[in-house]
Amino acid sequence: MTRTQTPAQPPTKTETNPGTKTNRTNKPTNPAQLHRRRALGLVVIVVALVIVSALSLAYGANPLSLSAVWQGFQAHDNSEASVIVWSLRIPRTVVGILVGAAFGVAGALIQALTRNPLADPGILGVNAGAGFAVTLGVGFFGLSSVTGYIWFAFIGAALATGMVYLIGSSGGGSAQPITLVLAGVALAAVLGGVTSFLTLINPDTFQSVRNWSLGSIARTDLHDTFSVAPFLLLGLIIALLLSGALNSIALGDDLAASLGTRVVRTRILGLIALTLLAGGGTALTGGISFVGLMIPHIVRWLVGPDQRWIMAYSALSAPVLVLAADVIGRVIARPGEIEVGIVTAVVGAPVLIMLVRGKKVSGL
Repeated sequence: MTRTQTPAQPPTKTETNPGTKTNRTNKPTNPAQLHRRRALGLVVIVVALVIVSALSLAYGANPLSLSAVWQGFQAHDNSEASVIVWSLRIPRTVVGILVGAAFGVAGALIQALTRNPLADPGILGVNAGAGFAVTLGVGFFGLSSVTGYIWFAFIGAALATGMVYLIGSSGGGSAQPITLVLAGVALAAVLGGVTSFLTLINPDTFQSVRNWSLGSIARTDLHDTFSVAPFLLLGLIIALLLSGALNSIALGDDLAASLGTRVVRTRILGLIALTLLAGGGTALTGGISFVGLMIPHIVRWLVGPDQRWIMAYSALSAPVLVLAADVIGRVIARPGEIEVGIVTAVVGAPVLIMLVRGKKVSGL
């Protein structure tokens, strides 16, 4: 009796939903396991933020040991360590944390609102608008402090955002991501050119603006920082509260509206938060390039497209980048220093080229 042999069947791959997280064995990731991994990632970032904050307090033109930093922090007297810590290191560390969170969340917010993975406040001209308005305030109204020209920064950021949207949608219909990028780059170039022209025709008046425009966290004292901090914190809170609605907007305006999301209200609140974050951060530091572009991309690769986690991770990761860049700028140019905006630009430009030339940009 002849036995029929059944040919061996090739192993079949298990089909999964494209939106389901999978590991290398093609098994869906347990949601609880994914949540634990994300929570652990937050803990790691917080530890990294503590470490770079300690390095920011210790390293500079006059290096201090961590024990000397602690003693100077406790003493708060006229000793050398105490003066360095309280007058120089603590203010710039606080500024780095605040503006880092502001620019990081602003980048995540503008990418979600425009559904454009290459958007950030610098590329879309928001920072240039704020900087141009501050230049006008300094040159024509004699303003010399952050508390004096912060409102100019807010107005400039809001007007630049509105102009980019108008230019991007001038052909009819909704603005497309690539159109917004082109409009933002063009507007930033024009405003940057006019700002440079104004600073050159009257160098004495605009001397402080030229130094400020490089993007530095070293020239702001605690008084100015605390005067701007409420606006930055309000912008962060609004952005975090909008993160759930932004998940719906990522699916498209029509589908988001069908799911109950108030699209128009979400966009208006998002633009308000973006103005507060980009305008306030630019008023303090003059704008720090590429933070709002790099951090949300890196974060999205780690946690996926959920805007709630992207916002939380960006708020903690961006200060790590800003403070690390500031420490690097102080160490490699000792006894002088290189402004943090220059360091992030040197790092960020290759990242932008990689994103543009890559076969797959992280999706929203």
